[in-house]
Amino acid sequence: MSTTDTLTKTEKIISGLSDGEKLELLKWLAKEVKNGSLDIQNTQNVMGGAACIRETRIPVWLLHQAHRQGVSEAEILNNYPQLTASDLANAWDYVKSHKVEIENAISRNDSTKVAAW
Repeated sequence: MSTTDTLTKTEKIISGLSDGEKLELLKWLAKEVKNGSLDIQNTQNVMGGAACIRETRIPVWLLHQAHRQGVSEAEILNNYPQLTASDLANAWDYVKSHKVEIENAISRNDSTKVAAW
């Protein structure tokens, strides 16, 4: 299907949405365009290109892994004082929209630990 066909079909679908649904779609698109958040950065030569919290070397996958292992948000913020609650919210949003990327990063890190032993 061509891009023009896709956009034409999308326009027809959007025209049938309620104003509230259009607003939700707009919010979702804004996040997608911003790659989840402008405060999450993928820089090729920083932390192997992993998604990191704005202007830090703190990878999103590391925060996600800690959180799912039971580390509370308060503990994360205590251990990384340069982070804010907003940074964590942006990280969690990024994880939701980039699940495969984050899981792959966690897997790569886990396999590196095993190889190092």
